[in-house]
Amino acid sequence: MSKPLTSVLRQALIKSAEPSGIKSSLAGWVGRRIGLSDGSFWNSFYGTDSSSGKTVSQQTALQLSTVWACVRLIAETLATLPIALYETRDGAPVVATSHPVHRVISVQPNADQTPVEFWECVVASLLLHGNGFNQPHLSGRQVISLDFLLPQNMSPPRRLNDGTIEYRYSDHNGKIVVLTDEEMMHIRGFGTDPMCGLSPLSMGRNVFGAAMAADESASKMFANGMKLGGVLSTDQILKKDQREDIRGDMAAQFAGAANTGKTMVLEAGMKYQQIAMTPEDAQMLQTRAFNVEEICRWFRVPPWMVGHTSNSTSWGTGMEQQMIGFLTFTLLPWMKRIEQSINRRLLRPEERRTFYAKFNPEGLLRADSAARAQFYSSMTQNGIYTRDDCRLKENMPPMGGNAGVLTVQSNMLPIDQLGGDAGDAQQARSALLDWLNDKPKGNSE
Repeated sequence: MSKPLTSVLRQALIKSAEPSGIKSSLAGWVGRRIGLSDGSFWNSFYGTDSSSGKTVSQQTALQLSTVWACVRLIAETLATLPIALYETRDGAPVVATSHPVHRVISVQPNADQTPVEFWECVVASLLLHGNGFNQPHLSGRQVISLDFLLPQNMSPPRRLNDGTIEYRYSDHNGKIVVLTDEEMMHIRGFGTDPMCGLSPLSMGRNVFGAAMAADESASKMFANGMKLGGVLSTDQILKKDQREDIRGDMAAQFAGAANTGKTMVLEAGMKYQQIAMTPEDAQMLQTRAFNVEEICRWFRVPPWMVGHTSNSTSWGTGMEQQMIGFLTFTLLPWMKRIEQSINRRLLRPEERRTFYAKFNPEGLLRADSAARAQFYSSMTQNGIYTRDDCRLKENMPPMGGNAGVLTVQSNMLPIDQLGGDAGDAQQARSALLDWLNDKPKGNSE
């Protein structure tokens, strides 16, 4: 550690005595035996020091509005997307509703969480810690549930001599549970280590710490009534206790926003000089705005999606193009990591040939009514969608009959038939036109 152990322990005791200290800093650790070598506890409690002097941890980082907004945006968006297990039958994908994995990932992951709650925890863990740990439970060879494991309670995985990967997890009772890679669905984020993803909180600690320092500085400025400190001068020489008395009296009478506007009474030729410096002079507002863009860059989120609209986005014009950019560059990498982890850990090797998990992000790309109508018209006229397919996508019941038949434009012919016999339909059309014009075909007299 960078500080002496005694100071760290003293800080832990002080924080645990605060009204919200146990809840915020020691949540989940009450009643456990904590050793000096318990790195997961000290990392979660003490956090990571940054260049600004602020300690960056999950709790402190989420207190930044931009971090909170970015994590919520990605986690809630992914968690609310439909996910299903598909089976390839005769070359076409079909939802495998009878497969137990489909029920686990899309209906009921475990006894305590809904699918939205479960995937929110998984994605938030990936965004903040770079790893998502989930323990599948089996009945025979079938997966029956999937439990989310807190990343701060998981020791870094290590490879044993026999090649297996070992995970050591501290449960809510403080008991150490040892799991192997066959008993774990480990979703790894971006990183250079094949066994563990890099932690964004650790790698971006200087960016998050700078934003914390700027927020704290702005808060203190508002607490002082938007006024910085001043200088109190006198021609007399004051003793130490006199200086302390004056400083304490000034702080008690005039410090804080509640004391703004009070009249100051000075004695013995004292003079007060205000330090003239505005937030614009200190570039406070510009710094905080830049911190928003910096944090968005770390999470790959366009600033306008978290309420920062000072600059226009370069991800395209129109809502549809911007949503396509968000889906392609932000959500797609996370979706692929989760899908491939499900296929790798929840499906047996023989099942992976025909079964696969997949998110359905089509709901994010829904355009306005006119654009959807044009899209459906093009798909049905080219024989890609049936009318019933379009009705299902609009949450309408299928009509059946010919509405479920693929159709194409009747005047479209293969290129090798151009200039050939027009067919019965075209001949009937020509005969009808000749009759309407009262010019029977072949009568030139």
